[in-house]
Amino acid sequence: VQILLKLWRNGFSLDDGELRSYSDPTNAQFLESVKRGEIPVELQRLVHGGQVNLDMEDHQEQEYVKPRLRFKAFSGEGQKLGSLTPEIVSTPSSPEEEEKSILNAPVLIDDSMPATKIQIRLADGSRLIQRFNQTHRIKHIRDFIIQSRPAFATTDFVLVTTFPHKELTDESLTLQEADILNTVILQQLK
Repeated sequence: VQILLKLWRNGFSLDDGELRSYSDPTNAQFLESVKRGEIPVELQRLVHGGQVNLDMEDHQEQEYVKPRLRFKAFSGEGQKLGSLTPEIVSTPSSPEEEEKSILNAPVLIDDSMPATKIQIRLADGSRLIQRFNQTHRIKHIRDFIIQSRPAFATTDFVLVTTFPHKELTDESLTLQEADILNTVILQQLK
């Protein structure tokens, strides 16, 4: 690990960190270790026994000035906007969770017919993943939720697509007719 120790008139800083006062006992102990040619305990903990390269800069003629943060371009992951139904990119918490929801499935699947997987995000924050035939109806999703989580049997809720939010009011539509194949459905309490 490469660390830069900057000595200022009113204290010292590590890399571009905050000013640390010379009068603080912890900081004085840190500097004593450096003067003896030892690696301070704080840095030993930081690198977990690895190698430390400690460079020093003398700025004792200057007052400490907090460095401006450097601009760092966004390095995250983007999401495409505008598709009618987003692709399912999340995975179950574990393969066992997915298998459990499929094994306990009260939905009968005809393997000779085209099938789809629907992820259902429940109002309590949990989720279910279930295979359905494309000819199953939205009503079957509602029934599956109630059979999987009996607490919702007495609760009034609606099923909604993710984006754009569209309430699935006609429960007689097939999953294919409703255009919700391989999607995420949200349960919202009324």
